[in-house]
Amino acid sequence: MFNKTISVGMKKEASKIVGVLLVLVFVCAIGNTQEPADYVNPFIGTSNFGATFPGPIAPRGMASISPFNVAGPQNLPLEKDSRWLSNPYVHENTFLTGFSHVNLSGVGCPDLGVILLMPTTGQVETDHLKYGTTYSNEIAKAGYYSNNLDKYNIKTELTASIRVGVSKFSFPKGQANILLNLGLGLTNEEGAMVKVVSPTEIEGMRTVGSFCYNNPESAYPVYFVARFSKAAENFGVWKRPSKYDGVEAEWMTYNGKTRLMENATRMVVGASIGTYFSYKFDQPETVEVKIGVSYVSIENARENLEKETANKSFNTIYEETYNKWNNLLSKIQVDGGSNDDKIIFYTALYHTLIHPNTLNDFNGEYPEIKTGKIGKTQGTRYTVFSLWDTYRNLHQLMSLVYPQQQSDMVKSMLDMYDENGWLPKWELNSTETFTMVGDPASIVITDTYLKGIRDFDIVKAYNAMLKSADQIENNPLRPGLEEYINLGYLTTNFGGSVSTTEEYNVADYSIALLAKSLGKDDDYVRFKNRSISYRKLFDKNLNLLRPRNPDGNWYEPFVPEAGANFTKNVGFIEGNAWQYAFMVPHDIEGLIKIMGGKEPFTKQLQKVFDTDQFDMANEPDIAYPFLFNYIESEEWRSQKIVKELVQKYFQNKPDGLPGNDDTGTMSAWLVYSMMGFYPISPGEPLYTITVPLFDRVTIALDSKYYKKKELVIERAGNPNGTIEKILLDERPHKSFFISHEELVNSNTVKIILK
Repeated sequence: MFNKTISVGMKKEASKIVGVLLVLVFVCAIGNTQEPADYVNPFIGTSNFGATFPGPIAPRGMASISPFNVAGPQNLPLEKDSRWLSNPYVHENTFLTGFSHVNLSGVGCPDLGVILLMPTTGQVETDHLKYGTTYSNEIAKAGYYSNNLDKYNIKTELTASIRVGVSKFSFPKGQANILLNLGLGLTNEEGAMVKVVSPTEIEGMRTVGSFCYNNPESAYPVYFVARFSKAAENFGVWKRPSKYDGVEAEWMTYNGKTRLMENATRMVVGASIGTYFSYKFDQPETVEVKIGVSYVSIENARENLEKETANKSFNTIYEETYNKWNNLLSKIQVDGGSNDDKIIFYTALYHTLIHPNTLNDFNGEYPEIKTGKIGKTQGTRYTVFSLWDTYRNLHQLMSLVYPQQQSDMVKSMLDMYDENGWLPKWELNSTETFTMVGDPASIVITDTYLKGIRDFDIVKAYNAMLKSADQIENNPLRPGLEEYINLGYLTTNFGGSVSTTEEYNVADYSIALLAKSLGKDDDYVRFKNRSISYRKLFDKNLNLLRPRNPDGNWYEPFVPEAGANFTKNVGFIEGNAWQYAFMVPHDIEGLIKIMGGKEPFTKQLQKVFDTDQFDMANEPDIAYPFLFNYIESEEWRSQKIVKELVQKYFQNKPDGLPGNDDTGTMSAWLVYSMMGFYPISPGEPLYTITVPLFDRVTIALDSKYYKKKELVIERAGNPNGTIEKILLDERPHKSFFISHEELVNSNTVKIILK
């Protein structure tokens, strides 16, 4: 099982023969029964700004290892678009300068990508532009990555536990070196400390932060301990530029035999710093390196390393991580479809299980948000909440398939409220970046609660939601709230006024739903009325939403197409008027009425696709393909468009995502679309149905939260047809919508095609 080659990315013509052999191994393996984890291809999303990385990570892991190839002279994409700098690895690049140990997956802004480990041979060189190398024979699987470093004839193999990155370097005969470079990274911050503890151990810290170029005060440390399986014969530290005892130095070294290293202090503090360990091998040798990380302390990083990986071999750690991946991915079993269908499906599910990821150490400690204190949890404290993206579908998928994880995520949000005074907006390692707009945590919490996951403090959650929705002064979650409450919308006084109004509306609708569930009728009416105020921005002449000036007049000149592809405009965030025209998922029936009825609505919605205004790569219009289900006899359009989008944008290749994965949001869209249903109204426990792309989908349900053991979705009839009828436990279901309660309490949903 563990020797199968699941995915191969070739970088050089010289590697073609090896690549063909690896593909043949893969093809041969297909004949055998494959586990879900065997279908994962981590190279998907490493091109076309997908911002994923191919290196290993455990499910929800704190540590991850990625080949780092965005700091070299051959990185042509960087000259064309700086968005390549949002991730440590770009498939088109060919110049590797190390392996970073804390990374983000599928984000649009640079951060982390630090603690770079790099094996070399020959004379020690500390300039990454000189010691960097091309590479070949890449292999990536769930929990495993390998390549060959061309300049040095070194085979690298990587795996990871939750908090530890593990490397295995196979060196040729001669001098071998392992560099730990703390100067490189994706973060906007500088500053580090490193200390050689012994011939087999290094400890230190690297400053990171300022995600999306936020205030430098948001910088914070990531601590590490690196442990080597073989003692170094020589070692050293460098700092560039540096002063040591008042003398300028290009770099500093501390060399000596093992017996001379004991009880010696070897530490350097600064910006561009690092260490090297050197060996002289009389024959080919292998060195394993384990790097434990922590956001609390060096001591915790060491404990993480020891508790998770001490006395375990590389292969044992990989096998454990593989099994963790396979257990989670096996919660959804698919039958039918092509091999590529299964690869893109399970890779997408894999991507949804990376973020939010673990923040707490093995002992439960984690840095609290804003307080500067160290908190402690008995469960899991999650981090990396890209909520503007993930509130739309990823958390709904977690509630359905991994409800315990989703419960812990909500508890993490409420802990942040206790510490910070506010629910998170775009939280990263206990810093609030305030990236994007809206009040998305309220939507996630409501959606979770209304789906029956209620083992958290709902009173605290509701009060936290009311605070963000009602407190006008010093409200970091809802800028412009006073204007929004008084007018029902934001004016051009605020950037992205239309988009932000719509986001506030969706959040207010979720608060209304929760208020109704809790018996708070007055709040229900108040927030329900607030949730439809977007209608004041509706221009009946254009059948579009458009910005208003502070005097109430329409903003001029208004160009509905302006704002697409991240270009500047007035009124919209990361999109244009077309991409926000239907971004009121909670009030589609109301939108149909103000657009003039079913026919004008259908015509306007179809126009988005016909004029190439639909943007599959971004969130505002991500639900549009499913909206035809609101119009009787037009449901076939949704079925046709969803299938076409899956085939066009999601493929088994590095550019097989439509763009930035947004911490798994695009992947969650794919998972739902291939299963044949989608959470159409965030915050509301409701799905809409389309054609599954598999013959059979079996979802294991958690007995702690759901009565049934599993849910089965079957496809029957013409696989290229449209839906003729839907059967719920063999009974006709006369709607293209189904509640969460109906779904999870059914044994089988059968979709018959004609």
